[in-house]
Amino acid sequence: MSEYIYGRDIECSHDSSSHEPCPEGHHSHADSCGCGHEHGHEQEHPHEHSHMHEHDHSHEQDYIHEHGHSHEHDHLHEHDGSCGCGCGHDHNHEHIEPHHSSSTAPKKVYLLENLDCANCGAKVERRIAQLPEVEDAVVIYATKQLWVYSRTREDLLPKLQAACSAVEPDVKIVPKAAVSKNTSKKSGVSRDLLCILIGAALFIAGKVLEEQGFGTAVTIPIFTVGYLVLGGEILLTAAKNIAKGQIFDENFLMSIATLGAFAIQTYAEAVGVMLFYRIGEYFEERAVEKSRSQIMDAVDMRPETVNLIQNGSTSVIPAADAKPGDLLLIRPGDRIPLDGVITDGSSQIDTSPVTGEPVPVSAKPGDELLSGCVNISGQLTLRVEKPLEESMVSRILDSVENAAARKPKIDRFITRFSRIYTPIVVAIALCTAIIPSIVTGNWSHWVYTALSFLVISCPCALVLSVPLAFFSGIGVGSKNGILFKGGVALEQLAEVKAVVMDKTGTVTEGNFVVQDVTSAGELTPNMLLSLAAGCEQASTHPIAASIVSAANGKGLTLIKPSALEEIAGHGIKAETETGTLLCGNRKLMDKYHVELPDLGQKGFGSEVLIALNGRFQGFILISDTVKEDAPAAVSALKKLGVATAMLTGDAQSSAEAVAKETGIDEVHAKLLPQDKVAKLDAIRQKHGSVMFVGDGINDAPVLAGADVGAAMGSGADAAIEAADVVFMNSSAAAIPQAIQIARSTASIAKQNIVFALLVKILVMVFGLAGFASMWMAVFADTGVAMLCVLNSVRTLYHHRR
Repeated sequence: MSEYIYGRDIECSHDSSSHEPCPEGHHSHADSCGCGHEHGHEQEHPHEHSHMHEHDHSHEQDYIHEHGHSHEHDHLHEHDGSCGCGCGHDHNHEHIEPHHSSSTAPKKVYLLENLDCANCGAKVERRIAQLPEVEDAVVIYATKQLWVYSRTREDLLPKLQAACSAVEPDVKIVPKAAVSKNTSKKSGVSRDLLCILIGAALFIAGKVLEEQGFGTAVTIPIFTVGYLVLGGEILLTAAKNIAKGQIFDENFLMSIATLGAFAIQTYAEAVGVMLFYRIGEYFEERAVEKSRSQIMDAVDMRPETVNLIQNGSTSVIPAADAKPGDLLLIRPGDRIPLDGVITDGSSQIDTSPVTGEPVPVSAKPGDELLSGCVNISGQLTLRVEKPLEESMVSRILDSVENAAARKPKIDRFITRFSRIYTPIVVAIALCTAIIPSIVTGNWSHWVYTALSFLVISCPCALVLSVPLAFFSGIGVGSKNGILFKGGVALEQLAEVKAVVMDKTGTVTEGNFVVQDVTSAGELTPNMLLSLAAGCEQASTHPIAASIVSAANGKGLTLIKPSALEEIAGHGIKAETETGTLLCGNRKLMDKYHVELPDLGQKGFGSEVLIALNGRFQGFILISDTVKEDAPAAVSALKKLGVATAMLTGDAQSSAEAVAKETGIDEVHAKLLPQDKVAKLDAIRQKHGSVMFVGDGINDAPVLAGADVGAAMGSGADAAIEAADVVFMNSSAAAIPQAIQIARSTASIAKQNIVFALLVKILVMVFGLAGFASMWMAVFADTGVAMLCVLNSVRTLYHHRR
């Protein structure tokens, strides 16, 4: 049991050692709240540090943090006001997008229309990055976005388009701002389908005539026309790319393979393979678009229109036109369109789309609401506080898009691997066509086998499947109130062997509650609580508030002292109707020569000692409360084979009591911030990759030092900025859920790679053995890619609440 409530063993949202003074910059309670007590714990006060919040865990998630990983990215952070969630708190966070590149130049965002090949996106990225005006470029295939880092003030679009067209003539670059939410490019869909249908009809006609015994004079023209209908555009694109020096792309490879089939007089197969390829490409593109839309629908909650109340009437206007101060009508069942404050009406609000928290919260006039939440019951009038681009719905979308740009190691490896994979397979195809043919003389067979190799040499299935798998993981995390700051975070989280948690705000609620009032004299417990609360009622400190709250909860009368003296580092001396009251720590009792009995061990927490007229009367025991879902979360981590540990600056007894209640394996208490880093390293040496979860300003160093840093969304900005993962609803249950999502995502990405490579290798082996055909090769290319796409989105369905 700690010495007393105002001593340094206090449990607070920022752990400190029970025997060390507060770090420079931390005030005693006497300095900050006017009560005269020394609060040696490291509780930051709102007026002192704008980054900090007093913790009230009744609130829903208040913001989205879009900062990149502290080890890799620069962070820009500004504060300008609040965003609300119906909790009444001010959350002073406004975020500038972080960089996802080593460049510090300003970032411009464009959309890539008609980009249907992941490998092609990689080529566009490399070509644009080579422009002298561009410091760096990033293409995110999962969102079809192009990020360009440049310091030039000129319009780069013409140069970007020219560079893009040099490698992908059909891809069009447009500024993101020019494209609305529901604009989905479907150019060429009906034309592609028409070509496939006509080509299929001609192919079937040719085969039927061939089977009926008609000669080549009849069938060759039909096959030729069918081939040109199906492959004419591919042949033309291949020719253009060859003129630009682009050889090893799918258009060239398919052209050579099918023209080669014509050369060895397998006309029907040449047309059939091109038909199968076009069908596979068509369905692959549809699968990619469907998967992308499923993911984006899960996170893109931006409204197209809002109901504006003006002059007593309601009109529908574009959401982008609504501005701060406008009044909006929110009907039951409507999604909250923009961040704002309720001016009229009351209702129940479903915050799960933003926080993942399934329990609705009540909302009334004056409460702040976040866009993206759903109005369940009553009709509301909402005053807009932030425009669409600054509201929560846009910031969630931005955070997911930002995360998609942070490519995991496996993605970067596959991108590099794909650049050597195609030339290697083409080289194998050449060797297969020439060497065995020279030895056996069977040129037709070995050329045919080599042509099938060319079909499977396109790396699209590999390049496509990995980013889409991680994008699915990021999307499902956001849907459940877990923000992954990139594929790297997911990748590293999947390898975590131990989870290390801060105590206050992570395992416990971070709220201080009176656990017990013990009388040691003639005053009853209620009288002790009433006297102490009377002295503390003017204080805004969370500890004082817990005493006042407990007294109010019992309906006790709080009497204001006639005189009150604050004694820094000791407590309060007050003159009351019943005499001179001392309320503070042991140093206060010693100062006034109050004899203290052996207080014994009544529970974990901290004590406020009370004396009246020089005689010790008793003490109030106050401690934090363990989060309701913490024991179940720790149990779930153990089922995942993950070790658990707790690092805290609190007293050993308090820490051990919390660990015992929750089932945490290891406890390390009385730690300064620098001590936590050392302990984390020791745990890493013992178990392997470590995830640290915290929420305090002092957690930032250990968050940055962990393999994966996770922050509770209710915590300090510095902690959240240093984290790789943010738990928006501050739920302990989100910790094992995040690990499950990460493991599932990483597993799916690896499945896709192994499956794609295995099928391609098997087809090559079967081809060398004389069993494979170009039909099988087309399946190994487009068919495998489509299956990998479908496999990638499984995460969306396996981890829904």
